[in-house]
Amino acid sequence: MSSSLLTFSGHQFLRQRLVLSILSGKHVKIDRIRPEDKNPGLREYEISLLRLLERVTNGTVIEISVTGTALLLRPGVISGGLVVHDCPPSRSIGYFLEPIIMLAPFSKKPLNLTLTGITTDEDDLSVDLLRTVTLPHLQPFGISDGLELRIKKRGAPPGGGGEVQFLCPIVKQVKTLNFVDPGKIKRIRGISHAVRVNPQFSNRMIEAARSILNRYIPDIYLYSDVYKGEESGKSPGYALSLLAESTTGAIHCAEAISQAGVAPEDIGLRATRALLSEINRGGCVDRRHQTLVLLMMVLGSEDVGRCRMSEPTEKTIQFLRDVRSFFGTSFKVVPVDSSNPECTQLLYSCYGTGYINANRTLA
Repeated sequence: MSSSLLTFSGHQFLRQRLVLSILSGKHVKIDRIRPEDKNPGLREYEISLLRLLERVTNGTVIEISVTGTALLLRPGVISGGLVVHDCPPSRSIGYFLEPIIMLAPFSKKPLNLTLTGITTDEDDLSVDLLRTVTLPHLQPFGISDGLELRIKKRGAPPGGGGEVQFLCPIVKQVKTLNFVDPGKIKRIRGISHAVRVNPQFSNRMIEAARSILNRYIPDIYLYSDVYKGEESGKSPGYALSLLAESTTGAIHCAEAISQAGVAPEDIGLRATRALLSEINRGGCVDRRHQTLVLLMMVLGSEDVGRCRMSEPTEKTIQFLRDVRSFFGTSFKVVPVDSSNPECTQLLYSCYGTGYINANRTLA
């Protein structure tokens, strides 16, 4: 066992290490989880995530120390199937869904997961961006038929009350990625939603966003999504999620969520400026989806996968180190254009591990 046990310290990057452990089959021990904190150990939402991982897998053993400052995970088989989980109000549904999206294609049976809780918050990807941006990132890897995220109810913080259903097919193996041409931005789409506030707030965010975006391209469609009654959750709130798609299928995204005392117009402008900043960084994948794409490249067939992205985030840098620990795979990262000092884009390439989904039930 000791040869396949990896040890890490600290609560940062917990989700990606749990995902890599389950996919690689290697046991993982994480200690020193907030030992100096007034409230040491795992948070409520982290324990909830561990329970969710137990539900989507079979045979996974998770041991948490008495103080909650250390955990040991012995991964089982990703089983999939029908799963229902309540997410605590301390984090949004996006926190729980991101790692599940990484695991679900390699289940034994297609996953049908229902999550309840907060649908949009400041910290994690909203369910809108997960549906319109994260899932399309799986298509170049051959994961598309039956891949769907349905937003049944919205739930703004702090009360939540939202509900989403995630459906994911299973694959035997993911395709090798070769995505090096970012193309030119051809269209911008957005979803502006308002719950338990004046529905006009949604239109005010759209008008503010258009005041900037209309200067750039004509193909802009911003959709106003107003939920009423039971479907609008328990708390008032509004947000604007934006995405820009290029001629080659590259997608960049940004969003802004309502804050006390901030006008809807300012939320619209904040989301728009964040999107333009993301587009300006360039590349074929935006910063919030670097780890997902890099993981799928590692799991690709035994061939060289390539992808052009902007400079790695702190999370991505640690992810590349963790990938080497779990899978023994390293990435070659070189500047796209070394002769142009202003070009900060990089070419990431790696040799796929040829990961086969041995869990799946043969039809």
